[in-house]
Amino acid sequence: MSEITAHSDSTLKIPKSPEPLTHPMKDYLRNERLPHIWCSTCGIGTVLTAFISGLQKSGLDRDKVAVVSGIGCSGRAAGYLRLDSFHSTHGRAIPFATGVALGNPDLNVAVISGDGDIAAIGGNHFIHAARRNMNLTIICINNFNYAMTGGQAGPTTPEEANASTTPFGAYEYPFNLPYLAESCGAVYVARWTSLHIRRATKAIAEALVKPGFSFIEVISPCPTLYARRNRLGSGLDLMRFYHDTAKIQHGANTMDIDIDFQKEIIVGKFVDKDKPDFYTNRNNFLRNKLGDKFIPYEGVKNGH
Repeated sequence: MSEITAHSDSTLKIPKSPEPLTHPMKDYLRNERLPHIWCSTCGIGTVLTAFISGLQKSGLDRDKVAVVSGIGCSGRAAGYLRLDSFHSTHGRAIPFATGVALGNPDLNVAVISGDGDIAAIGGNHFIHAARRNMNLTIICINNFNYAMTGGQAGPTTPEEANASTTPFGAYEYPFNLPYLAESCGAVYVARWTSLHIRRATKAIAEALVKPGFSFIEVISPCPTLYARRNRLGSGLDLMRFYHDTAKIQHGANTMDIDIDFQKEIIVGKFVDKDKPDFYTNRNNFLRNKLGDKFIPYEGVKNGH
């Protein structure tokens, strides 16, 4: 510790107190709702950090961004963000977000939710929003089980993985979510893990400003249920597993990137193409059919 010595010929100067530190994301978080409910070493908080960083990186006006989530651990994300946000019912995040996007085309609308909410009960909404190329960014936090309700097997649980409803191992074929998204019409498809924080941040920034349906899957640790039942250790152990086994293959054929239990995980940006989004496609079609009789609906964009 340094000492301050006073001399008769000098004035003792007391160092000024440093400026109070502030969290760089404090303006994006509802601090009054913290601390959050997520378990220690869960990856959802990391994904939320990536979303905020991606939003900052995108340069979008915060007042022009809306976030929707469904039910489940990941569904709490909307409640912690200081943005226009909505916590919808189970499986209904995407149709609600679709309504928001159609009602106000000026908004950038994102969905943050889990694999069960998006791909199981919400699966029909997922495929049709992709088919229509709705102007949405979908961030699916995949922890391979229904974590909030007891660790049941879900649509992405790998074969052989233990869950509360499959105590001898899962035997159903799981979804390959990037392949599902691409085959249904998504224009941007990527997969990362919660270890790949900077890459996930970049993907979110790109997806938020890209017209059309964008889908980002983020593989995330569930230390309390999935990892414990499968004796995989803590969330930190799973992060080490991602480090050792995740292989980056940009542009990989999404048909070939299935996830097997505790095997290599292919990550990267797989699809990035341009195609008219729902609004553009509809307006162009009706303008060709109706000519000058067609008056495009602009929602609240022009104060209607």
